[in-house]
Amino acid sequence: MGSPRLIKKYPNRRLYDTHASAYITLVDVKQLVLDGIELSVIDAKTNEDLTRSILLQIILEEESGGIPMFSTPVLTQIIRFYGNALQGVMGSYLEKNIQTFTEVQARMTEQSKHMYGSQFGPEAWTQFMQVQAPVLQSVMNSYIDQSKNLFVQMQDQMQDQTRQMFSVFPFTPPSGKDDKKD
Repeated sequence: MGSPRLIKKYPNRRLYDTHASAYITLVDVKQLVLDGIELSVIDAKTNEDLTRSILLQIILEEESGGIPMFSTPVLTQIIRFYGNALQGVMGSYLEKNIQTFTEVQARMTEQSKHMYGSQFGPEAWTQFMQVQAPVLQSVMNSYIDQSKNLFVQMQDQMQDQTRQMFSVFPFTPPSGKDDKKD
């Protein structure tokens, strides 16, 4: 795979696709992403990487119209992770889960092609997925429960390791009572 497709953002807020030698819109950038084309958006004046900013702008537009993917409680929780000690862990966790979901989806698509041949087009796939949505939701819930259990086990192991590591120091942990003297 070659280098990402370069999109330059000019001060007038216009996006220029250097590959197509044409100005494009956010809708066009979204289509490039949907088509699986790796891209990079840079500020034409400063060379600052704006890719994440543009992708977030596309997500914001998608969330504002139609059926949003993220509920208010999910967005609230994501915001709460910023600045938290687990911010990096959460980002990695979400990335891995989305990657796993994408791989499962690709496998299901490939298997359906083998089962139903070429006549199983996009419309049929959409109908099939609508019928299978409750089953898929159940599978995903089971997967999330397993992930949660693994995360809790990891947290318990980290606590045990921390206790063992600090057990060599001659101090007792606070009792939780206010030890101030009057």
